[in-house]
Amino acid sequence: MIDVQNQRDYRHVEIKKVGVKNIRYPITVLDKARGVQHTVANVNMYVDLPHHFKGTHMSRFIEILNKYRGDIAIKNFSKILQEMKEILKAKSAHLEIEFSYFIEKEAPVSKAKGLMEYVCRFCGNSNDRDVDDFYVGIDVPITTVCPCSKEISERGAHNQRGTVTINVRFAKFIWIEDIIQLVEDSASCDVYSILKRPDEKYVTERAYENPMFVEDVVREVAKKLSTDPNITWFSVESENFESIHNHSAYAYVEKY
Repeated sequence: MIDVQNQRDYRHVEIKKVGVKNIRYPITVLDKARGVQHTVANVNMYVDLPHHFKGTHMSRFIEILNKYRGDIAIKNFSKILQEMKEILKAKSAHLEIEFSYFIEKEAPVSKAKGLMEYVCRFCGNSNDRDVDDFYVGIDVPITTVCPCSKEISERGAHNQRGTVTINVRFAKFIWIEDIIQLVEDSASCDVYSILKRPDEKYVTERAYENPMFVEDVVREVAKKLSTDPNITWFSVESENFESIHNHSAYAYVEKY
């Protein structure tokens, strides 16, 4: 049969990324409390395409993914990227895996247990010099109380739920749970999946006693990450979904 993808293209336009996107795929992730956790990921796989090739071979991405079924882990990212380059005859390869990660969390007073969802990402790429890059990303929900509102109001202060998005590169292994804990400790208060009335009282008062702007949140997270020699690079962004404004508050910091 004719291999159309391998036919020559005469437009002389090199494509930086081409491949498959939004593959729903089961994966297994290391769980600090239980050993492993089974979840479902969205997977994106790309390679570059030289200007003289008409197309890439999309089915080969899936074949590579299936080969590593049950073992799509941080330790295998370099292997998968190298295999993508070799099989697809590419100079560079990119792999992105986004998944829901669940942690059982106790309410602060009643100790009622519930599952908290955190969206996590493993992202890696390999260039034409076989230099690999990898980072872990996590979205952590938080609560903040506005310091300005507390200062100027006679009764109460406005609070809001927000999301901290953190990306880290590291020298040695890290636990997802440790990064999540670091972020939650840097907010006015945690977010919980289940709260009884005594818990609501606790989290409301705790947040009120610890008001923070988005600027405070990213600075606190950055300060803690900067003291960890295992973290070689990070970016931190915080978005508050404002309760009294028709917009979000936002801040971003990055370690170069």
